[in-house]
Amino acid sequence: MNRAPLKRSRILHMALMGASDPTGEAEASEEKPFLLRAVQIALVVSLYWVTSISMVFLNKYLLNSPSLRLDTPIFVTFYQCLVTTLLCKGLSALAACCPGAVDFPSLRLDLRVARSILPLSVVFIGMITFNNLCLKYVGVAFYNVGRSLTTVFNVLLSYLLLKQTTSFYALLACGIIIGGFWLGVDQEGAEGTLSWTGTVFGVLASLCVSLNAIYTKKVLPAVDGSIWRLTFYNNVNACVLFLPLLLLLGELQTLRNFSQLGSAHFWGMMTLGGLFGFAIGYVTGLQIKFTSPLTHNVSGTAKACAQTVLAVLYYEDTKSFLWWTSNMMVLGGSSAYTWVRGWEMKKVQEEPSPKEEEKSGVGVPRQGGLDGERLTDLSGIWWLKWNQCFQVMSVSCPSCVDPLSYF
Repeated sequence: MNRAPLKRSRILHMALMGASDPTGEAEASEEKPFLLRAVQIALVVSLYWVTSISMVFLNKYLLNSPSLRLDTPIFVTFYQCLVTTLLCKGLSALAACCPGAVDFPSLRLDLRVARSILPLSVVFIGMITFNNLCLKYVGVAFYNVGRSLTTVFNVLLSYLLLKQTTSFYALLACGIIIGGFWLGVDQEGAEGTLSWTGTVFGVLASLCVSLNAIYTKKVLPAVDGSIWRLTFYNNVNACVLFLPLLLLLGELQTLRNFSQLGSAHFWGMMTLGGLFGFAIGYVTGLQIKFTSPLTHNVSGTAKACAQTVLAVLYYEDTKSFLWWTSNMMVLGGSSAYTWVRGWEMKKVQEEPSPKEEEKSGVGVPRQGGLDGERLTDLSGIWWLKWNQCFQVMSVSCPSCVDPLSYF
């Protein structure tokens, strides 16, 4: 039976809200005029750029500012998780009070679910902690290159853990990324600005991003497929697990001796950092809703270029031609990989479905069907489309620290 393809807005809504019936909402609205759609897209893309770039620069200020002099990267990360948790709970309560005005799933802390999410939360903590530690020790200009191996780890872990092979063209794109990374490290060393500590943290952050993507797929059923619920439980677990780390690393004592602890400006900037961390997930989904996963990747690549140029100008750095070449290799390789994967998944999606008599049971997709198997029912088609969004976004937003950013 031929079915109309689901719109990206429905796919994102079902994943964020945890809906399981893709036919539950009719798409009755008429096509909007071209000018209105163009203005909407321009506004959404601008919002994504401003939010993402502002978040990176603000985190850099909080983590390694000469004027702030606050050496508590774990506390900064903990506070951002706390803000995200409170925002999720607040929006959930608001949605319950005003169901027509706010669209957000109901959130109730279930210790059983929290325990089932715990392995992912450990990876999540590693991801956001190493991410912030990388940003603390390297410059914003090198930050994109320092965390560029996410795509490579995606391919490696998919083969080692999921036994999924990768095409030659995708591997070629990974080779370009690796070449750009090593050239960037070489040029940072030649200019005397290389931090091996920051680079190692960047590699570890890339590894955790890939592991986070894999474990997220596995634990989504525990939260009824809702990304917002997963975000809530992840950040609740992170807040609890960060507390012993704050004690062991002595950051609470450092914070107690911090001269600006009572400053409204300091807490305002900390809270703003948490708000940006929460908002980036929303605007990422919004950009995909109004464009496409591939366009989102193009926008993310262009944003990374703009972010690098802004960082070089703001910090008044002087970079060599080879340094700029390394950035272009990383960004070009990431875009090429995403385009190849998107093209491959689109080809799979367009393959004809097996005959009815070849279906097993009621047409539920087989294990492994999320990445290459033919899917024969409507829920399978929905998962294939959502998986395309998932895989594209997992390599397209190097500045994001919130798990929603990979969606």
